[in-house]
Amino acid sequence: MSRNSRRSREERLRMELYSGQSSEPGLKADGPLRRGVFLVPATITSIGLLSGFYSMVSAVSGHFEVAAVMIVIAFVCDGLDGRIARASRTSSQFGVEYDSLSDVVAFGVAPAMLAYSWALKPIGSLGIGVSGLFVLCSALRLARFNVQTATSDKSRFVGLPVPGAAVMISGLSLAYSYFELDSPRTLCTLMVPITLALGGLMISRVPYPSFKTIKLEKRAQVELVVTMMVFAAMLFAMPQLTAFLFSTAYVLSGPALMLRGERLSAKVSVLRPVASADKSHDANGNAPQADTSRHTRSLRDHQPQGR
Repeated sequence: MSRNSRRSREERLRMELYSGQSSEPGLKADGPLRRGVFLVPATITSIGLLSGFYSMVSAVSGHFEVAAVMIVIAFVCDGLDGRIARASRTSSQFGVEYDSLSDVVAFGVAPAMLAYSWALKPIGSLGIGVSGLFVLCSALRLARFNVQTATSDKSRFVGLPVPGAAVMISGLSLAYSYFELDSPRTLCTLMVPITLALGGLMISRVPYPSFKTIKLEKRAQVELVVTMMVFAAMLFAMPQLTAFLFSTAYVLSGPALMLRGERLSAKVSVLRPVASADKSHDANGNAPQADTSRHTRSLRDHQPQGR
């Protein structure tokens, strides 16, 4: 290979690596494009997290409809960040953990705050307890999902997903505003069992359909296309009622699958001990101390007796 051809090949490889695309096998593209693609899912997750925070601020301020819409926006962001990360092959352990922490705020604390400020506040400490149980169940549900995600069935969720429960509370608030109802006593009476039931469904083993196996790049059935068109039309015409109807349908789909005879996935222990990757540290993360006495004794035993 001549000097000019070698120089041109090096310049070409340098430009490909800088742009994030490399045609040479074994070369990893870490250019600006690659880093930008990693940034997109994290940005969408951050938008969902901030939407959950703004939902809490709106609920405390008495703007319940805005709080419900913010939860729906967080739900959309939660569906987008994972799909974009998988499609661009930029999934990482950091992204998974960050998304889980964001879900605790956007789909655990935010809907519980909305339920308390909107419906459960008149009953005082009991309302705080009911809302707190919802937050606790959502955190347990997310922890169980993170533990069982590698062995669970991809077409089914074990228990009601946390975003589904959050959108259910958001849909109830939007429907209440849509029909212009004004019955605080009836609302409080209904929201106590509904909130407890949603928390129980999250930590249960009721099977729920998963839409992660749907691949948008493949051909879809006519029924699915028609359903999506009807959903888009209803969402455009009456978004408040549409959010309530579809969230209710999804929450009821789990018990419907059980009544139809759907088998639950194999039970996986969530309390199994964590296998430490580094055997040189104890349970507290401290490095073991060397047994200096044994080492000194062994040297002393092997010392010569005389010169």
